[in-house]
Amino acid sequence: MCGRFNATFDSGVKKLYTSLKINKVIDSPIDKRFVKAADTISIIREKGNNRVVENAIWWLLLDQTDIGFKPSKYTSFNTRYDKLNTPRSAGYQAYRHSRCVIAVKGFGETEFKNKKPVHYFNMEAQSGGLLLGGLCRDWVNNQTGEITTSCSVITLPPHEKLTHIHSKAMPLILPQDENVIGSWLDTAFTNVEQFTSLLQPYIPQNLIAQQIDKPMTQNPVNKPELITLDN
Repeated sequence: MCGRFNATFDSGVKKLYTSLKINKVIDSPIDKRFVKAADTISIIREKGNNRVVENAIWWLLLDQTDIGFKPSKYTSFNTRYDKLNTPRSAGYQAYRHSRCVIAVKGFGETEFKNKKPVHYFNMEAQSGGLLLGGLCRDWVNNQTGEITTSCSVITLPPHEKLTHIHSKAMPLILPQDENVIGSWLDTAFTNVEQFTSLLQPYIPQNLIAQQIDKPMTQNPVNKPELITLDN
């Protein structure tokens, strides 16, 4: 996926939060139509056997500066599925101990050719919202002790239904099943082999694909397209 969310906190996304049985809201959920990589986004994670909402920098690797943390020079707003089991990779430990979910209305895709954009699409849930599978990390400021949280979205190989929109990858869209989400958020659950089936291209719910002129203006181009869920 291409580094942008529709994080509108509408009724459908609110229902997702309710379904997740959250125990504590540390930070109010971000409510923005256009959120880009390295911005602050809202994540749901488990801390001390409680499900909490907190805000995180959408860039997994951070560097400390004199005034706090900033995104690393190494691109890490996404974590590729095929790097999750590579020791010393950015997401290896987080995949085992600090997974999170990101509840959004939708996400954006940009297709490139020769490093130039060919087209832009918005992808949204036909109803409700989407739960994206992600990773998170806590960074402790060695001067102040303050904790900054970062996160990334796991990306999968391209799905055959979506290759005309984005030919390189798709985000991990988690099925909205309490057993799946429960295991995903459980920090004590380290048997990640159980998640192997989730790391295959899969569309668990209907999506609406809308071509737009540019991410900043969001003007529709052509008619929206229904992408049906996989059986």
